[in-house]
Amino acid sequence: MEFRPMRRMRQQLSKEVCDNILRNATSGTLALLGDGDYPYAVPLSFVYCGTCIYFHSAKSGHKIDAIKREDKASFCVISKDEIHGEEYTTYFSSVIAFGRISIVTSPVEKLEGIKLLGRTYNPNDEEGLNREIEKSLAHMELLRFDIEHLTGKQAIELVRHNG
Repeated sequence: MEFRPMRRMRQQLSKEVCDNILRNATSGTLALLGDGDYPYAVPLSFVYCGTCIYFHSAKSGHKIDAIKREDKASFCVISKDEIHGEEYTTYFSSVIAFGRISIVTSPVEKLEGIKLLGRTYNPNDEEGLNREIEKSLAHMELLRFDIEHLTGKQAIELVRHNG
């Protein structure tokens, strides 16, 4: 599949800036093909690993059913969202990743991914993380989103201001 180029190229963010946004953001919205072929978008915490993104999930539900039916997905993160009412606009920066999502079946990868998530949201508490993993690991899934295409965009006002 060839992904379409961004229409407003002047507003496109570099790969390095996109990576930085994904490394520092705490949540985003995963979009899947849901029930009845309706889009299903769900906000999630995540950890970015360069070529993939990890999420944790319950073992069943709308999200898991959608992933089992269709592995194509997108994930959007908004890192800046400043309203400038007097200009009738927002100053924004965002990243959208396109790719394929799957349920991790490797016990080693699942444990490592869960640890990455835990350390991202609660650093410096390895003992607490290990207790939580021992209690919850059997009741959760780890999802891996393999990135095939990544694009970032910023408001034209930021381009003018920074450019």
